[in-house]
Amino acid sequence: MAKKIVVASGKGGVGKSTFTVGLARALTALGNRVLIIDCDRLRSVDLLLGVTAELVYDFGDVIKENCEPEAAIYENKGVGVVSCPLSYDGLDSEKMKALAEHYNYDYNFVLFDAPAGIDRGLKLAAAAADSALVVSTPDLVCVRSACTAARELERLGVSQSRLVINRAHKKDIVKGRLLNVDKVIDSTQVQLIGVVPEDAKLRLGSMGGEIYRKNQLSYTAFSNIAKRICGQYIALDL
Repeated sequence: MAKKIVVASGKGGVGKSTFTVGLARALTALGNRVLIIDCDRLRSVDLLLGVTAELVYDFGDVIKENCEPEAAIYENKGVGVVSCPLSYDGLDSEKMKALAEHYNYDYNFVLFDAPAGIDRGLKLAAAAADSALVVSTPDLVCVRSACTAARELERLGVSQSRLVINRAHKKDIVKGRLLNVDKVIDSTQVQLIGVVPEDAKLRLGSMGGEIYRKNQLSYTAFSNIAKRICGQYIALDL
């Protein structure tokens, strides 16, 4: 049975979708089968995975029974994605739970890439999730938004959330231009699972660049977060 994790952020621009794909790659490298269900109508996961040219169906087609559940999966290097429809019309929490059930036994992990914010898209993405990862950059605006998103997830019944501090630039943190790790944890009130450093190479992901490679600054962070999710004890490198 798949572990179902919603990846959320209070605010856009924190690198949530890129993080989701990097995490999926890292989980796959550990021998897991991973599916991403893109719940953001802006739809970036297929671009990051490099499967856009293949897209025909989205999860709206699965729910409406326009196609078999497997026909809506587009895979690249072991990571699959089911794309988001352009509209949430006709969708509700029960239908999202039913959607997740289609993939429950074929994957070890199903990651729901939620849209930024705390509106309907987050509710739909969280409907079938067992736990959450809340992604924030270490600045005041995004940290406040992450705190709000975590509270909303709890209200929606997702009680187990973990914090990912993304795009952490060590020099800016040391100089006080960005919040340090302790302040981010205290402000969000969410337990930390990992810190991903600023990595310029990740910006090339939507242009065909690879998001998970050993020569990237973010590689070890993605790998360690994936191992922690799989139950391994990996000390936090702060």
